[in-house]
Amino acid sequence: MKVLAVADSDSYLKWAAYLLGDLPSSCTAELTVIRTPITPSPAQIHAAVAGAAADPPVLSARALRRAAERFRPDVVLVACTGPVVDVLVSEVLAGLTPRPVFISGLPGISIPATEKAWVFRSGCDLFVLHSEREVEEFSAIGRELGGGGAVGLTRLPFLHGGEEVPVTGPRDRVVFATQAKVPRRREERERILLALAALAERRPDLDVVVKLRALDTERQTHNERHHYQRLWQSLADGGRVSPGAVRFAVGPMHEHLAHAAGFVTVSSTAALEAIAQSVPLLVLSDFGVGAEMINLVFEDSGLLGTLDDLSESRFRTPDEAWCQANYFHPRGESDWVSQMVTLVAQVRAGRRAPARSLLDGPQHVAARRRARLRVEVPPNVLRVGYRAKRRMRRYLRALG
Repeated sequence: MKVLAVADSDSYLKWAAYLLGDLPSSCTAELTVIRTPITPSPAQIHAAVAGAAADPPVLSARALRRAAERFRPDVVLVACTGPVVDVLVSEVLAGLTPRPVFISGLPGISIPATEKAWVFRSGCDLFVLHSEREVEEFSAIGRELGGGGAVGLTRLPFLHGGEEVPVTGPRDRVVFATQAKVPRRREERERILLALAALAERRPDLDVVVKLRALDTERQTHNERHHYQRLWQSLADGGRVSPGAVRFAVGPMHEHLAHAAGFVTVSSTAALEAIAQSVPLLVLSDFGVGAEMINLVFEDSGLLGTLDDLSESRFRTPDEAWCQANYFHPRGESDWVSQMVTLVAQVRAGRRAPARSLLDGPQHVAARRRARLRVEVPPNVLRVGYRAKRRMRRYLRALG
């Protein structure tokens, strides 16, 4: 069986690379990156796939189509943001012969389940999720809205075990995992940095690290208006923090956790990696707990704490019952691979029609056209400005 995986951003690339590691040894897999405005940098690509796969090529939409026609995959894993999933499945990779099984999913915590995530991926044959709770919530949405295909279960790939990095030194690091979307306000992010600075001052024995998803000059899945590096420099220039109190780093999270005495986040999926590596942690509740903060899932986990807890290095361990329901179910319950094999057999036997996309129809033509630009328009054409708009108009006329 041949599997072609396509990712469009750093988080989805990491998810795809590790998910491919779940496949049986008899499978042949190729991993690619589709060129869009959020294409990860070479350094991000290398960090995302480190230890799981070779650095994949970055392809245009046309090059991706040619690669798929050459490879003739049985399965296409579309590991992309919602609009890109829709346009790849419905247009760029539509009509491949033989018809592949299309699989998609979400790369991290997906509670609460959203209709938007289901609708954009409703043209796929299988939607992969990572907890019993997620499967239950998305299945309910599917029954209500229709469309889409089956729902499969796995554990988050980096929670499978066996890839922990041996500790070669003391556990003396506190790792703060940043996120692009939350918290949104500048002053909220500054409060986090000030708490980290206070921790560093109280505990000079600890190496306080701000683990970045991307450097200030790099793109990521979601735009980050107030980047932590810039905020820290501003605080240092104003004399509010000592410039060297904390350090900023990139690279694989599991390598940082191998040396961690504590971990902190607002809602990052990396909290689950910390649990898997038995690192005490804090999920900050100062900015609210709910869907908007992407931390609703941590209610009743025993992990919620405050910035005061952080500055005093008071970390927590999770509730066991919460772990069972959320992402740490027994591995034997995972069924996405077996569902994939069954779907491929059904398609080859002509016994399965393509999944019905809820975005098909004249009312969605304009939205899909805007999404198509993300995989067809060269990134330099998307730059803001009068001349860029003229280039955009010329490019669109050339596309017809």
